[in-house]
Amino acid sequence: MNRVFNFNAGPAMLPLEVLQQVQAELLDCQNSGESILEMSHRDPIYDKINTEAQKDIKDLLGVGDDWCVMFMGGGASLQFSMVPMNFLESGKIGVYAETSSFSDKAIKEAKKEGRVEVIFSSKNEKYNRVPKLSELVLPDNTAYLHITGNNTIEGTEYQEYPDTGDVPLIADLSSDILSRPIPMEKFSLIYAGAQKNIGPAGVVVIIARRDFVKNREKTLPSMMNYEIQMNKNSTYNTPPVFGVYIVGLVAKWLKAQGGLAAMKERNESKAALVYAALDAHPDFYKAYAEKASRSFMNVTFGLPTPDLEKLFVKEAAKQNMKGLKGHRSVGGIRASIYNAMPREGCETLAAFMEDFYIKHKDEPKTEI
Repeated sequence: MNRVFNFNAGPAMLPLEVLQQVQAELLDCQNSGESILEMSHRDPIYDKINTEAQKDIKDLLGVGDDWCVMFMGGGASLQFSMVPMNFLESGKIGVYAETSSFSDKAIKEAKKEGRVEVIFSSKNEKYNRVPKLSELVLPDNTAYLHITGNNTIEGTEYQEYPDTGDVPLIADLSSDILSRPIPMEKFSLIYAGAQKNIGPAGVVVIIARRDFVKNREKTLPSMMNYEIQMNKNSTYNTPPVFGVYIVGLVAKWLKAQGGLAAMKERNESKAALVYAALDAHPDFYKAYAEKASRSFMNVTFGLPTPDLEKLFVKEAAKQNMKGLKGHRSVGGIRASIYNAMPREGCETLAAFMEDFYIKHKDEPKTEI
């Protein structure tokens, strides 16, 4: 088997060790005589999987029993609606920082539920940066501040998070969850679609303060009520069993790697390889994100012409590098280098970028 370096933004690479364990257990999960794909979510084995996954995630984040971990379907997109439905009270303002296409979608969903104010937007700058903390000035009657921690399409990421005091801070961390230590004391709720960094498509992870989730409106639909999901231990309905199982295995894998501090060092080292190749030839490779806002998860850039970008993707595929085409809304090139991307993948990409530059640097150019 010749496995490729999968640079897709999601679904993305999973650790090989996790895939091998899934393969080994697929027909007989923990000596149960049945596959996890067949197992009831009421089975004691799944209950153990569910409980351990929650505990391992809390261990990685350094939080205790005053926090809960919930697993749901619907991806981060469902959370765009659930957050304002649960926390945007009458007379309050849902406050958002707009740094990406996905934060724009979150804002549009929130406006359906109540009053919303956008206190920062880099839309006119093609979402090339996240805000300086001094730019996040909260209005009176703020219900919560919502940020998008890492912007997958645009390749930007918060290097530090705002301190909002008594105002709840809520974050979509879909594409950098568990990639580095998180100052959890600053947050009230975090959510993340698993398929980018910690699992397969089909499961979203919500990490929240228990006291923040309590006392939700009884009129909320049960499936959209965080308190019900918390109290039912993510089994109010049939959860995404297979997805939770894999997220749990990834969490154990992350602990075995040394935890989030070790992953931060590893991820920054990988990203440095690619950014060094990018910055070596600014007349040929054009980074989309401002340096202060660069993502360690998604490296985005353009080449002198669309034809060269197409050739770059085609030639990279011949060297076992898949998924480098940029998002359809912005074009260019995007290399997603999440937790499971090995250093070898980034080394291979960086070497390819240098070689591609040497071969094509003298071709006619248009403005990048």
